[in-house]
Amino acid sequence: MNFLFVSYDGLIGDLAWNVIKDGHDVKYSIKNPDDREVGAGFVPMVDDWKTEVDWADVIVFDDVLGMGTEAKKLRDLGKLVVGGTPYTDMLEDDRSFGQEELKKHGISIIPYKHFDGFEDAIKYVSDHPARYVIKPSGEAQNLKGLLFIGEEEDGSDVIQVLEDYHQAWADKIPTFQLQRRVEGVEVAVGAFFNGKAFTYPININFEHKKLFPGDLGPSTGEMGTAMFWSGPNRIFNQTLKKLEGRLAEEGYVGYIDLNCIVSGNNIYPLEFTARFGYPTIFIQQEGIVTPIGDFLHGLANGSLKTFKTRSGFQIGVRIVVPPFPFTDPETFNVKSKDTIIHFRKSHEGIHFEDVKLVNNEWLITGNSGVVLVVVGMGQTMKQAQRQAYSRIKNLIIPHMYYRVDIGDRWYEDSDKLHSWGYFREL
Repeated sequence: MNFLFVSYDGLIGDLAWNVIKDGHDVKYSIKNPDDREVGAGFVPMVDDWKTEVDWADVIVFDDVLGMGTEAKKLRDLGKLVVGGTPYTDMLEDDRSFGQEELKKHGISIIPYKHFDGFEDAIKYVSDHPARYVIKPSGEAQNLKGLLFIGEEEDGSDVIQVLEDYHQAWADKIPTFQLQRRVEGVEVAVGAFFNGKAFTYPININFEHKKLFPGDLGPSTGEMGTAMFWSGPNRIFNQTLKKLEGRLAEEGYVGYIDLNCIVSGNNIYPLEFTARFGYPTIFIQQEGIVTPIGDFLHGLANGSLKTFKTRSGFQIGVRIVVPPFPFTDPETFNVKSKDTIIHFRKSHEGIHFEDVKLVNNEWLITGNSGVVLVVVGMGQTMKQAQRQAYSRIKNLIIPHMYYRVDIGDRWYEDSDKLHSWGYFREL
């Protein structure tokens, strides 16, 4: 089959490459000029994806931010498309809309306030002192370092950060949320949707967003994720499952995920991911036994209802280089650009992100410093961790860094979630 992959920032090249390895033909289009080299040399690139629509049997979009509008247009023309709709884009892009949709479908949400200016937010926290989370909306939410989780009961640290953002980021963050901080276990539930219904099994995953081990340092897009596959359980049935009818009305095709805070009394969804997650989709590929090209085709035409997955656990560790998680072109050019990635052994368990292949050498490209994800699997979390970190030892990348504790949260979190009955399959 012919697969056309469409990306803003070169996020999905690894998935496209795996479809090629399945024996299909692929073309890949990236909009952002700074990321045009991502995937070059191992995925065939095209400048204008719209000229390739007639060629494609399946078209795969990798983001929100308007891609749902394009996906819906093509789907309405009868094309097989993996991608969203204007509605599902809004679930992620507009945090307040997403929260109100959850509430509308009978799902508990954490109290929040929407703001279009920092001065009003500063006054609100001063008048209502508590611990809050600052969450930018729209494109600004892609700058993960701007998300701030307050620690002080009087909100003083949140006020300080809001004042700093007012000075430095007022133009970049036109809208944002303040959400009350709730204590509990952070866990995400996700599933693939075939245009009519959820496909099974579902995915339970635990994200590690902070830069340093022990959840220290700035927030990043993601430093690693631990996951396993499951039948429908209490977390799923009390959250995503309630949206199944609405997603069917939209004809949504793709992956959708809800990151939640779970306590002994309730489940509170924090935010939607209405697209593939990164690095989630790379780790999921290791756990999905069905060939990935057949999987995407079945998802797009609605025939995929169940698929085979590996038992046990998968973890993915993201390998990064300077200036990640910050944007600093000068540092990237000096420290990281065109650095060669050396492999002592095979590429097994390796999923490439911002890299290119030149003369059989894997080189770092793009501008973000996100290099690759190393995945390990096992019947226990310990086994999956052991395999992932042993595979990292096969890598030589100057200046690389990564977290050494991906999966460690599982041991305490799973005890709580099991005792509260959330993993019980229903």
